[in-house]
Amino acid sequence: MHKYFALLFCIAAFSCKQKSSSLLQQVDPFLGTGGHGHVHPAATIPFGMVQLGPDNGVDGWDWCSGYNYSSNTIAGFSHTHLSGTGIGDGYDISVLPQTHADSLLEERIHEPFQHKNEFASPGYYAVQLDNGVSCEMTATARSGVHRYKFPSDTGWLRWDPSYHQNWDFPDSCEISILDDTTIIGYKHSTGWAKNQRVYFQARFNQPIIKHIFTKDSLKANQDNAHEKSIEGKNVKLMLAFETKEPLEVRVGISNVSYESAAWANEENVGKPFETVKTNAEALWEQELSAIQVKTNDSLAAKRFYTALYRTCMAPCLYSDNKGFYKNADGKIVQMPKGRSKYTIFSTWDTFRALHPLFTLTQDKKVDEWMNSLLAFYQDNGLLPVWDISSWDANTMTGFHAVPILADAILKGFDGFDHELAYEAMKKSSEQSIRGTPYFNEFGFVPHDLHGWSVTYTLEYAFDNWCIAQVAKKLGHPEEAAKYEQRAMGYKKLFDAKTGFMRGRLSNGKWVEPFDPYVSEHGFEGQYIEGTAWQHSFFVPHDIKGLASLYGGNDNLVAKLDTLFSTQSELRGDNISIDVSGLIGQYAHGNEPSHHIAYMYTALGRPDKAAERIRLIADSLYKNGPEGLSGNDDCGQMSAWYIFSAMGFYPMNPVSGEYTIGYPLFDQIELKTKNGKTIIKKTGNGKTVNSVFVNGKKQTRLMVTHEQLMQGGEIELRTS
Repeated sequence: MHKYFALLFCIAAFSCKQKSSSLLQQVDPFLGTGGHGHVHPAATIPFGMVQLGPDNGVDGWDWCSGYNYSSNTIAGFSHTHLSGTGIGDGYDISVLPQTHADSLLEERIHEPFQHKNEFASPGYYAVQLDNGVSCEMTATARSGVHRYKFPSDTGWLRWDPSYHQNWDFPDSCEISILDDTTIIGYKHSTGWAKNQRVYFQARFNQPIIKHIFTKDSLKANQDNAHEKSIEGKNVKLMLAFETKEPLEVRVGISNVSYESAAWANEENVGKPFETVKTNAEALWEQELSAIQVKTNDSLAAKRFYTALYRTCMAPCLYSDNKGFYKNADGKIVQMPKGRSKYTIFSTWDTFRALHPLFTLTQDKKVDEWMNSLLAFYQDNGLLPVWDISSWDANTMTGFHAVPILADAILKGFDGFDHELAYEAMKKSSEQSIRGTPYFNEFGFVPHDLHGWSVTYTLEYAFDNWCIAQVAKKLGHPEEAAKYEQRAMGYKKLFDAKTGFMRGRLSNGKWVEPFDPYVSEHGFEGQYIEGTAWQHSFFVPHDIKGLASLYGGNDNLVAKLDTLFSTQSELRGDNISIDVSGLIGQYAHGNEPSHHIAYMYTALGRPDKAAERIRLIADSLYKNGPEGLSGNDDCGQMSAWYIFSAMGFYPMNPVSGEYTIGYPLFDQIELKTKNGKTIIKKTGNGKTVNSVFVNGKKQTRLMVTHEQLMQGGEIELRTS
């Protein structure tokens, strides 16, 4: 009997059903689930509301997503997770199969399992627990579908809406039994996002034969079969079923209401588990086919397609199927014109490469995401810095919804209100928080008035440059001049003596003492999550101007050489763990370094760019659970790899240009709305020396967004 329930048969059956050409086989959802990758192997669809999968029940930084491959216990399968973030949240509506009811008295269960009995593929997760229960999961946009096979004729499901890790804490929860095949409940919680609301409806394919509630104190297993509902901060429910046949569970979720959660469950009514799984797989196959690589290196293909898979984890659907969502104030709002509302905008990370990638691979969704950012602005009065559950966590520096919107406007996406977007951008630039008034007054953020002053200054300078470009496009030349002047504020922090961007005081003096190897994670630091080495080169809008501060291109190239070759030591009393993936002081495990290798090409040294890019790709992107050198950060780390594999990168993510690096494959096909673009590497050299677009040689080592979208052939010639 137990052999029948062994998960290995599930894996074999699943594998046999895949076509030999299926791109799903090229994805490893466990890549990056170990170390500091913070990604999750959940069953989900592209950009879906539900990410259904395991939580280890461990409280720690490397369990931000709820799961880390180093663990071999499962405390429950919950329906929401963050992918690759540095702070945790979610873990909503936890379910754990049990073979008996005794576990109801325990606050948290750690059910053992073996990784050899675990499997995941896009849209699907499966594991056999050591208690003999075989667990399978898949998802639709707003619902999770479970299938459990028990080793005996009676099985139990433990429902724990109050489940949390050390990030998200319940304020109140409820579970109610509506009938013998349906329960509902909610979780109201405070975590990284405040005022969170998750409602759920669960339907079973078999009737409930027994139920037991417990609340708050968890002191005794009382006979409460007559109760149909329970509410409190800590509530749990055990449900018993006859389990001669597999038990299937459908769980719809919503941030709006029970009715909305019921609508979510309508997405899979009447569809057996296999049908829902097949539909999810078809959606993933479509996403993965957007870019096709030709290679005989199966490990390289797996790295590439897993990275492409990870770029489809966020933003996440937030509104119900009628466009309703609940904003940060708890008000129910409806998106106009049948639009959907999305959340999870990690803008400090994703403005750099993920959102520029979306303009190539997700052109049908870009307008929806821009409308989501503008809906946030209309709800809250400012664009989000880190939008989670329509709440601004205000995490990290800059106001980087601005470059995301600017990039979409400048590339011609017209399904959102450009004037409203411009208004929102200006509002960010004049906000009264986050050191912005100091930047506007002094031209930089004085360190005696605001922490992380260098990072804020450099990023505000870039954001203001983005506003200037939109002002020009929309016909506001005087305002454009004002923002372009602000964009030059970075120059005020350049210290020619040390060759670094340094903190200044409001009286103009430098902050002393100065050590470019110091990384202070706290607000007293001059740089957020990094050192002077990583942050001093963030001037993507004015590489020529930056080079002139160094005395010319050669001097800046020499400084970059030292960045990659100097010691990797970090000093300070509160060093940020995010500063990882070090090559010298280049830190690929965190985002401020991501554009730096491509600066070499802009400075006339594509040979050095190619050398660095190959080194980063080969040494810091690996297969297996510890394959990522740092947090994937909602897909930004993966987006760097996708662009770099194609042979170029948005060094300035709002320029509409992609700077040439070195392609990692001989040929890649990119599907666009205008056809297919073939990117070919020719020659056996280690440096790209020229670019041909449809046979015409380009005057610079770059390609434009328009050229990529037109279709045709781009040849990267090497020597």
